[in-house]
Amino acid sequence: MPPKKKNGANSAAPMTTSQMLGSLLKSARDIMRKDKGLNGDLDRLPLLTWIMFLKFLDDLEQQREEEAALAGKKFKPAIEAPYRWRDWAADPQGITGDELLAFINNDEARRADGKKGAGLFAYLRSLSSSNGDNRRDVIARVFKGVDNRMKSGYLLRDIINKVAAIHFTSSDELHTLGALYESMLREMRDAAGDSGEFYTPRAVVRFMVEVTDPRLGETVLDPASGTGGFLVEAYNHLEKQVQTVADRKRLQTETINGCEPKSLPYLLCQMNLLLHGLDAPQIDPDNALRFKLSEIGEKERVDVILTNPPFGGEEEKGIQGNFPEDRKTSETALLFLQLIMRKLKRQQTGAKRPARAAVVVPNGTLYASGVAERIRRDLLSSFNLHTIVRLPKGVFEPYADIPTNMLFFDTSGPTKEVWFYAHPLPPKRAAMRAPSYSQTEPLVFEEFLPLLEWWDKRKATDQAWCVDPKVVLEDGCSLDLKNPNERGREFIDLRARSQNAYDAAGRISRNALKLVELGGTVERLSHDVRNRPWNQARLGDLCSIVKGKFPTMKTQAGPYPFVVTAAMRKTADAYQFDGAAVCIPLVSSTGHGHAALHRIHFETGKFAVASIMAALIVRDETQLLPKFLYYYLWRHKDAKLVTLMAGTANTSLTLTDLEGVLIEFPELGVQQDIVTELESLHDETKQISSSAEYIVGESQELILDAFHSLL
Repeated sequence: MPPKKKNGANSAAPMTTSQMLGSLLKSARDIMRKDKGLNGDLDRLPLLTWIMFLKFLDDLEQQREEEAALAGKKFKPAIEAPYRWRDWAADPQGITGDELLAFINNDEARRADGKKGAGLFAYLRSLSSSNGDNRRDVIARVFKGVDNRMKSGYLLRDIINKVAAIHFTSSDELHTLGALYESMLREMRDAAGDSGEFYTPRAVVRFMVEVTDPRLGETVLDPASGTGGFLVEAYNHLEKQVQTVADRKRLQTETINGCEPKSLPYLLCQMNLLLHGLDAPQIDPDNALRFKLSEIGEKERVDVILTNPPFGGEEEKGIQGNFPEDRKTSETALLFLQLIMRKLKRQQTGAKRPARAAVVVPNGTLYASGVAERIRRDLLSSFNLHTIVRLPKGVFEPYADIPTNMLFFDTSGPTKEVWFYAHPLPPKRAAMRAPSYSQTEPLVFEEFLPLLEWWDKRKATDQAWCVDPKVVLEDGCSLDLKNPNERGREFIDLRARSQNAYDAAGRISRNALKLVELGGTVERLSHDVRNRPWNQARLGDLCSIVKGKFPTMKTQAGPYPFVVTAAMRKTADAYQFDGAAVCIPLVSSTGHGHAALHRIHFETGKFAVASIMAALIVRDETQLLPKFLYYYLWRHKDAKLVTLMAGTANTSLTLTDLEGVLIEFPELGVQQDIVTELESLHDETKQISSSAEYIVGESQELILDAFHSLL
């Protein structure tokens, strides 16, 4: 349970409203922007998290200490003096500057009590559960993956003082902080960019937990926990079933399990679960795929698995070696699906039900050949794959537009029938020319209510249909099946189409207001940037400059992006680069001896580059961010690049020309801030442009539909 408001000294502390909490956290993040050691939200959010983590633990410890005293029991603290928050952080005039940094970072330091001893992080990493408190193991695991990157102890003290104003002693405040924290997790995922990890929308998580219905006495696992969304929702679902002290102990110690190998999501997952009331989260900090599949027995199995495993990732050969020879693949989603099938108990659960799983998978899992097909055959033959919910486009905006599905299966026996349910878009979004959810109008849980009503009383409808697994197995085992009951639009809803255009106009207005705010931020940042020193260096000293090798017209289409001089990418059957690069045309955009560059490109991942272009690959990204270089060269292309172009009929650049270009760049933290703000501006203007184009198109469609209706 989240701690309830206590009657001790802190009970007089004023309630921290949602607005106040938001303001406190924003102030803390604004302070962090000034520090030279932090580069964007991917550094700032973990720092804020571990500080909040320690404040939360101390508030919880103080409450439990009071409760133990009232009950006449001895209290065993997880963190002892002088390492508790109250000892070194609570006093706003306490240690600061270099002394604070030394206390936190060094293996040995002068402590708040004036004596020499282990530094804060060294002490926290050394904790163990030898005193019977499992939270000590959790704290040690968390801080093994944490470091303090702030360079200024004075700014760090300012942040600590901000966090000190948050009170973790009220369940109402915890609920408010939980909501704010989840919004910060989404921002972290946005900042992480194209990493193959997508924030699972709360509506999808809640629905999957609701229909899977974990019960007390069952064990719940998410083998790809990320920041803990599924585990938090499962905990909330189970917490409502608690009636006795034994129930509470079982929920706290024997029920919720996860696995997250990356240090940042691991820290965020721990904090997320602690904020929601789980005292000692059991999260494995290693790769869930590291065990040999054949060696996972009944003791290692669980009752309920809820997860959205990463899509499109590639696992190393050592991990693939844990899987049967004919089931080996580099595709992470397929490896996780095999693990999930293996990890489900074969016996009935403690709640006398079959073990079961709810899994988000990309469309390719339903139809791909080879290993994917063999896994589907296993799933249909050895498990009861009773339901596939097909999700519409845009559910995972802005992380990916990959079509996705929810698979629901259990261990009650081989599949007798597979029910499909095509979740529909809301009418006003379905009426769009390109029907889809969006970042500004996402899927909400209430839209799942018809599906929840259908779940226990299944029948064929416009959205639902049933398939015989024997037919599927005999016909290539593809589960990428279309709805045979789907009807075409029987009437033209002119009012809905008009409303859509009106809504798009509202989005333009809202985004324009955001632009005004961003403009102010950029102006303040610009003033700050101009007053900081910038470095100078030649491109040849900062980057490897490589000529593209793919002919524009003769390259075969394939799975890899192909960067050409035009605005739109083509595709290629092979790739030349793997990473981030700025791609610059070597030939003028305009012929007849005129020098001009209409555009340059930024590309990441595996991609090919046209032979009339050069790729700039930054050698040291701790010195220069590739995205900053892209924006810098785009801003200065006429002065820095076009002036070097020479020739009569075909005006061009050479690699030697590019190597000699002198550029200026600030310190890394400032580069990151500049990139962040420019990306934000780009996103907002893109939203406005998209909405404007939509209104024009929708207006034309409205006229055509009106003709159709009248004539």
